[in-house]
Amino acid sequence: MLKTQRINQISDYINQHQTVSLDDLVTVFGVSKNTIRRDVQELVESGEYKKVYGGVSVNRTRLEPFQDRKTRNLHQKQLIAKKAASYIVDGDVIFIDSGTTILEIVEFIKTLDLTIITNNLDFIIHALPFENLNVISTGGVLERKTKSFASFIKQDILKSHNINKAFMASAGVSIKNGITNSSPLESDLKRTVVERSSEVFLLVDHNKFDQHAVMTYCDLQDIDVLITDTVPPNKYTEYAQEHNIQLIIAD
Repeated sequence: MLKTQRINQISDYINQHQTVSLDDLVTVFGVSKNTIRRDVQELVESGEYKKVYGGVSVNRTRLEPFQDRKTRNLHQKQLIAKKAASYIVDGDVIFIDSGTTILEIVEFIKTLDLTIITNNLDFIIHALPFENLNVISTGGVLERKTKSFASFIKQDILKSHNINKAFMASAGVSIKNGITNSSPLESDLKRTVVERSSEVFLLVDHNKFDQHAVMTYCDLQDIDVLITDTVPPNKYTEYAQEHNIQLIIAD
């Protein structure tokens, strides 16, 4: 196998698993540990990955393009979105965040009469055919990599609406660092949404646990309902019980 082909396959493997050990890469790709070390170093220098003890991980401090995130773990995202949509009823005023998992919700709520506040550009576009969805954009600065609107200034639109349910995304979730985000521009907006919402739903796949990005926009205990695709590590289930967080596994 050519070096460039192997490195591309290693990159795909890391993206799929988020964090992998060097020993695992040696076994999977059938090359020496020194070769893997050199390949990993080349990937780390690209800025997309970072070294961790005994292995390598996706660099979550880097703002990843929306399209790359959208196509990863699509089936799991659809399951999570479908479960989240089951909590939405006619007449709700909801907030839809900029995450790729949350974008999938539109397919499951398109027959409901809703008021939807969102900074998610793709969601706005997908909602256009459905006149029963009253969509309100937060406006602000367009963040092209996440296809979302953001601003450092708290939006009057968020202050003037009573949001029943907010459906939030995260680049990483941890007990220590809370709910984190890779875009500084979006963090103030997300904080305001969490503060203004009666009920906060966090939608994350299993790869987001024990990860953190550059900005924390709320503590884990600020979440009311956490929806994911597999049972998280015990410390999260225990934390959820202690802090009255409803933990839902989408299947």
